[in-house]
Amino acid sequence: MTTGRARGFTLVEAVLVIVIIGIIGAIVAVFIRAPVQGYVDTAARAAATDEADLALRRMARDLRLALPNSVRVNDEGSAVEFLLTRTGGRYLTMDDDVDKFPVLDFDNETNRSFTAVGGTMRRIEKGDFIVVYNVGGGAADLESDAYQYSSGAKGRNIERVAAVDYASPDNPIVTMDSNPFATQTMPMRSPSDRFQVVTGPVSYACEPLQNGGNELVRYWDYAISPGQNAPPKGKPQRAVIASHVADCSQIFRYGSDATRRSALVILNLALRVGEDSDALVRLVSQVHVDNTP
Repeated sequence: MTTGRARGFTLVEAVLVIVIIGIIGAIVAVFIRAPVQGYVDTAARAAATDEADLALRRMARDLRLALPNSVRVNDEGSAVEFLLTRTGGRYLTMDDDVDKFPVLDFDNETNRSFTAVGGTMRRIEKGDFIVVYNVGGGAADLESDAYQYSSGAKGRNIERVAAVDYASPDNPIVTMDSNPFATQTMPMRSPSDRFQVVTGPVSYACEPLQNGGNELVRYWDYAISPGQNAPPKGKPQRAVIASHVADCSQIFRYGSDATRRSALVILNLALRVGEDSDALVRLVSQVHVDNTP
């Protein structure tokens, strides 16, 4: 009986197969590299756009709640600060001719309590600040600049809430630590008898990182200061709202006469696409703030 000899691949045949497979793989890679890279770039750009858009929306939401005439931007345009309002309402006056409720007294500083009129306000809390007719830094003698709260006798249009009596829910009685409104050189009553409730200052600041990048940070829960500090002094709460910021300069613009007259805060945020890419995503937004005290 004749038996056949088993045969396999020779070394030359194996090498040829490997070479051919390598050539085919290289050809295929040439064709699929561009679509794959395009997908990666598109995904990175979309992620950067979403991050920038979310940051702008967060800042815009806060800025629209800024106390009138409290928005200020540093010289570099890398930081913005404002006093964040919780709510607002109308205070009871002598002209309302209501005897059983206290009025906001602009004549007698010993009267520290007043009645908030109306039931549509958000709840006022102890530790909030009552502000009336905030004109801002251009006010004479700084008496109507809420940022002067910590400057002794200068800030006379703002005071901290000591207690709130909600026995009458629609007309709570607010008691302040003192009554600075009655110590103003010239009483600065609100023409519409309005007041705002401020929770405290808020800052957005762009800061450099040790790796050469930048990040945009939100600060809150710190003391009111006459001068703008970036970052704020003390131990404020902080949260990063955007990373991979390309440039910290001129992110915020509010210093020109045109922007102040139109009450527009311009936000210009550019983020890098990916970790080491020079590609940028830049979003610009204009936020209208209410400067009517």
